[in-house]
Amino acid sequence: MSKKIKVLMIGPARSVNGGISGVVNNYYSADLDKQIDLTYIGTMEDGSKLHKLLVAAKALLKYVTVVSKCHIVHVNMASDVSIYRKMIFIQIAALCKKKIIIHQHGGHIEEFYYEKCNDSQRRRIQKVLNKAHKMLVIAPYLKGIFADIIEEEKITVFPDAIKIPAECEKDYSGQKILFLGRLCKEKGIRELMDAVCELRKEYPEVQLYLGGSWVDEDLREKANSHGEWIHQLGWIDKEKKEKYLKECNIFALPSYFEGQSVALLEGMVYGCACVASDVGGIPQMLIHEETGLLVPVKDTKGIQDAIGKLLADANLQETYGRAARQKIKKEFNLDTNVKELVEIYHNMYK
Repeated sequence: MSKKIKVLMIGPARSVNGGISGVVNNYYSADLDKQIDLTYIGTMEDGSKLHKLLVAAKALLKYVTVVSKCHIVHVNMASDVSIYRKMIFIQIAALCKKKIIIHQHGGHIEEFYYEKCNDSQRRRIQKVLNKAHKMLVIAPYLKGIFADIIEEEKITVFPDAIKIPAECEKDYSGQKILFLGRLCKEKGIRELMDAVCELRKEYPEVQLYLGGSWVDEDLREKANSHGEWIHQLGWIDKEKKEKYLKECNIFALPSYFEGQSVALLEGMVYGCACVASDVGGIPQMLIHEETGLLVPVKDTKGIQDAIGKLLADANLQETYGRAARQKIKKEFNLDTNVKELVEIYHNMYK
């Protein structure tokens, strides 16, 4: 088409350390903004409550001034109180008679919607979400959950994707385990540290690298007490992340819940032998005993046994690592993903 579609996209600021920001930044790295006329408004930044409130107010003001000029509003939304924050943007877009995409990220919508919301809140959420013309969900199991909230024909499974890096040499004889993400109990950090602590009795050279920002202070103290083998990397930039993804031979993600993990995609595409929880959208990505190993949620012994199985067999690590990379190249390629998103925009604007 000669005339570019004008898309107004909202979500957390691109500077925020989080999954949705990472997805949006990936879109920019794949030149989505060159294929469409894209305006992005960050509705949330890290900081104090007052700072977050000011950012939200400023974002809403900007949104109101530009929404009339776009063709499509693309709302990135997590599966928690983020829904409430985004509802006002959805309602304004509906009043302006804009085409609306809700792009749902995150994996614990059931707990939030059915356990933390009362009947009145659920009715309100349902009413607002149904103003969307299309909902994108990141994993197949979420389509079934949202089918009870929004009209099923509006829902499309649209997994996150990543850039495919050049293949790198991987030392599968090493004993370096990597985790990337928020450092909190919900990511299984306690179980991971306990599992690796036990493994060091048999594999004393094992090192655990934790890349991310601490959320739980007691877990940070636990990591500090094992400084000889737990390396706290902080929230690392792109270059440092690539360095550790190349150097580490095992990637672990023992989350309690997960919609779809970009960090796991990265571990797989860099050829790491991966261990992850059998939860949410993870089984869509990691096929047990084919592209890695799945373990039950909150199962320290299961994590220990899975990582131990990999440490004992470098050839098995390489087999899983190579198969994982091929799966990501085939099914979670960012360039293909962005082309599909642009096609969704065009189909909506016909």
